[in-house]
Amino acid sequence: MVYSDIAIFALLFAVFFDLFGIKTQLLTRVAFWTSYAIILPFQLITNWWLTSRNIVMYNPDAIMGIRVASAPLEDLLFGFALVLCVMAMWVYWGRKGVQKR
Repeated sequence: MVYSDIAIFALLFAVFFDLFGIKTQLLTRVAFWTSYAIILPFQLITNWWLTSRNIVMYNPDAIMGIRVASAPLEDLLFGFALVLCVMAMWVYWGRKGVQKR
């Protein structure tokens, strides 16, 4: 698998995990998109810093070639998937903790 395939798979997994797996449905909430809007600039800055200084390098054959802030588009897709999954699990486990009390 190349990085593009992994990033697209991670994105699809995260969407299905949120909407149908644990059914937190964060993608339908304004609060999630507001949170992501706060996270995204920091992700872009970090990606730019790491890739523009060649601290992190990508094989051109393993990525689509589209870059945002010097990092491959796949980094944004993978980062979005990570944020969505972590936030969905946070909400899910938070609900479970509230129900036990």
